[in-house]
Amino acid sequence: MSGVTIVGPSLGAAPLCEPILRALPRWFGIPEATAQYIRDIDTMPTLTALKNEICLGFLALRRFGKFAADIHVMGVMPDCHHQGFGRHLVTAAEAFLAREGVEYLQVKTLSPSRSDANYDLTRRFYLALGFRPLDEFPTLWGEANPCLQLIKKIK
Repeated sequence: MSGVTIVGPSLGAAPLCEPILRALPRWFGIPEATAQYIRDIDTMPTLTALKNEICLGFLALRRFGKFAADIHVMGVMPDCHHQGFGRHLVTAAEAFLAREGVEYLQVKTLSPSRSDANYDLTRRFYLALGFRPLDEFPTLWGEANPCLQLIKKIK
C-alpha cells in the first residue's frame, strides 16, 4: 500500500467510484442496482483510496441514528484485491465513525444460502475484520438474492 492515501469521507465521490463499480461485474452485475449505488455514493460520506491521484478503492457510509452506521457499498479495483485496500478503507471508516460516537457498523451482503464463490470471498473478508453474522433476510433483495447482515462493535 505504499503511496496510497485514504481520503475523506467526502460527498460527491461518484465520478471517482463509478469506474470501480463497473470493473466489478461479478459483484455489481445488476445494471439498475449499480446505477442506484452511483447515485447513492454522490450523497453519502465516502472514503477513497488514492494512488497518484487515481481512485483504486472506495467505501460509502450510511448512518442510522446516533449509534449505528452501514457500509452501504464498497469496491476495490480487481488488480488491487488482496493488497490491503479494503482493510485500510474499513479501518479508516471505523476510526471516523468512532470519533462521531458511532458504536456499531453493519454491512449487508449475499447470504451463504445462495452459493457464489465471489461472495464467499466477500463474507470471509468481513469475518476476518471482526464482523459477525446477525440475521438473514431471504427476500430483502428478492428471492434470488438472500441478504446476510453482519455487524461489528467499533467503540
